[in-house]
Formats: sequence, C-alpha cells, structure tokens
Amino acid sequence: MVAMSHFYTKPVTHNGYFLGTRNLLVKIMGERRDVPLPQRGWDPIVILVKSQHPGNLGAVCRAMMNYGFTKLRLIEPQCDITCDEARNRAKHAGSILDEAGIFSTWEEAVADCNLVIGTSGKREHGPKTVFRHFLNPWDVAELGPENGGKIAIVFGEEGMGLSTPELTKCDLLMTLPTWEGYPIANLSHAVNTTLYEIHRHHILVQGSSLGVADHLQLDRTISPEIRKLLRQAIREFGYSLTGDDKRKETYSTLLTRVIMRGMPLDIEAHRLLGAFVEATTAMQKQAGDVDWQKKRRKRLNVTEESSINIPFQIYEEE
Repeated sequence: MVAMSHFYTKPVTHNGYFLGTRNLLVKIMGERRDVPLPQRGWDPIVILVKSQHPGNLGAVCRAMMNYGFTKLRLIEPQCDITCDEARNRAKHAGSILDEAGIFSTWEEAVADCNLVIGTSGKREHGPKTVFRHFLNPWDVAELGPENGGKIAIVFGEEGMGLSTPELTKCDLLMTLPTWEGYPIANLSHAVNTTLYEIHRHHILVQGSSLGVADHLQLDRTISPEIRKLLRQAIREFGYSLTGDDKRKETYSTLLTRVIMRGMPLDIEAHRLLGAFVEATTAMQKQAGDVDWQKKRRKRLNVTEESSINIPFQIYEEE
C-alpha cells in the first residue's frame, strides 16, 4: 500500500473577517509504506479460535502487520469480522481481515501445517508435570528457521483460552513469561508479544532479506582505531586540567570508564573526539600553555604508533 496523504481545508481569517480557505496536505501518522514483507524462510500462521470481540480481532491484525505477518485463520469466529469496530482497530491492516481464512473445525484450519503450537497462560509447576511443558516466545522464534514450512500459532477465545482437548491436539505449547500474580494476557497483547519476539529474532539478520532493511543499529562496538584516539583525547584533556599528575590521571581514568561504559558508536565517538580536542585547546590557551602558543591549532597529538586515517578532520590549522 502506498503511503497515504489527505487534504485538510483550513479557514483563512484576518482581524476576525473570513477571507476564504486553503488546502493543506497532511501526512497520516502510522501510514503503511510500500515495502516488501520480511522473508523469514518459514511461514508463520496466526490462528484464533472462536474470537468474540471485533475490537480484539482488529487489534490482532494491526499487531500482525506491524511485524510483517499477514496470514490469519479464524476457527468459528463469534463476531462480525467485517464490522466497523474491527476495521477501525485494524487501521491499515484491513487487508488481513479481508484475506483471513474462515474454518468450521480445528482439523481443517491446521490440515496443511507442518507444526502446530498452542498457547496458554494456565501453567503447571513441579518436576512431575508432563502435559504442560511450555516454550517461551523466543524459543518459538528459533524453532521456525530450524523447521521451516507452515507453523501455526494458535490462540484461544477471550476469557477461556484453549481447552485441554484443544491443547492435546497441539505439537508444542507456548506461554508468555507473565507475572504469576496475573498471568493471563489480553488476546491482542499476547499475539503482539509473540510476534514481536519472532520478528526480533529476524531483525538480528537485518539487511540480508527483503522487508528488513538495515535501519537499526545492532552492533554497539567501537572500532579499535576510534577507541585508541578517543582514549588519547580524553587523556590529553585530563592532563590539561589543574592539579598534580595523580589528580589528572584520576580524572582521565574516570572519564574513560564512564564514557566507555556507555558503549559509544563510532559516530558518537567522533563527536566526543571533537569536543575533547576543543576543550583541551581552550584549557591550554587559558593556562598559557607553551605548546598551544607555538602551534595555535586544535589538534590531537597523534603519535606514530596511533597515526591512522579517520573519516573526519580533527586538525584545524589557524
């Protein structure tokens, strides 16, 4: 779907007099972009059993579209899936409602699936429990690429969940790691959390498939070259402060620890480098430093050992 825009008619007045109108082009927040769906190598299918509330159904569709899932199947829906409430809650994911498969029995809905995963918030505890051994959502995210094919994730009706006979028909069981004091989540929230974990797993290989562009910074490491320059810039700043060498060394070490604990990216370290170089230059000028008086320039005293090429200029000749 192409991004949507709407014209908004705004009245034009002057000193209380109506002069006319003008049209403003307004972008709709939350619009869909014309990009391909993620290619996961497996085919996750969301199945809802006896959905009762059209609002929940619409919210499920929106959550699915948020993470690039489009295949929805409904077993004996108990509400009008075409009503305005479902449409309004689905927003720009109405196509999922339009294309949802409607089935009268469980067996028909999962007939072509390679694996069926049932969900439940009714957990059992203890070493002797056999029937309800649950996976977490992130376990399901790892199962998909390993098994491939069509994998159904089944959610029960609101207020009831999947029955024991229905859970028996599932190959595996999954639960959300909710607080034991109130473990049952809203249907749309449960679907959203599950699909988020699956999509998060796929995001870790972003840039290698369509629909998952390289738009999120995943690698928080700093390059060795920039790290070396940043540490040197911090040290030069610390030694431009007043006091004895022990005090200067303490400040240099403290600043290094605090900054590196934040795991700066290269682009962030670039900015910090410039700030430290300027601060050091200003401190040297204020103190009447002989080195500054001779060179009169903002620079980092790069030694032969640390002399490297970096993609921004920190030397500024006067």
